[in-house]
Amino acid sequence: MTLPSTYADRNCSLARSLEIVGERWTLLIIRDAFFGVRRFGDFATQLKIPRAVLTNRLKLLVQEGVLIRDEEATGGVEYRLTAKGVGLWPVVRAFMNWGDTFYSPSGVKRAQRHDQDGGLLDREGRCQDCGLAVPVPEIRIEPGPGFCRTDSDLDPVSNAINTPRRLLEPIVRPRTPSAGEGELSATRSTGRAD
Repeated sequence: MTLPSTYADRNCSLARSLEIVGERWTLLIIRDAFFGVRRFGDFATQLKIPRAVLTNRLKLLVQEGVLIRDEEATGGVEYRLTAKGVGLWPVVRAFMNWGDTFYSPSGVKRAQRHDQDGGLLDREGRCQDCGLAVPVPEIRIEPGPGFCRTDSDLDPVSNAINTPRRLLEPIVRPRTPSAGEGELSATRSTGRAD
């Protein structure tokens, strides 16, 4: 039986929020956007999510203003968090903290640090060294003591996510030309095909 995506009690902010971020995969897409994933194929590979489901979730998140869809000059598409999307960081952080507390006996899976001074962040996002509430772009995330590498960590996106990096810093991978594209661009640059 399919569950409805709208709730009868429209006078509840939690119910309304769940209509946007409460479906399976949605918070993981948002988490990966914080980690720097921007391309459709990278989301699909990283999350191992069915492409049709990913398409629907991205479409909803764009429609609701959580993500923005950018067309690149090269014809590619990237998805970035908007200010509304960045506002979800405390929710993502709270879920990560909860999961670490109850399901990671070896410690946090991903440690959060203040990028400016290297201080660890507490559960509320305050730097333990300087005491500041650290804004999202200044948070560095890195594997913690509970992090376990897997064979799937060998792809370039997973490798980038699993190395220390600032939140929202885009994962940049070179675009690989499709079949024939390399010859076409070589012809354009020289004016002739060799």
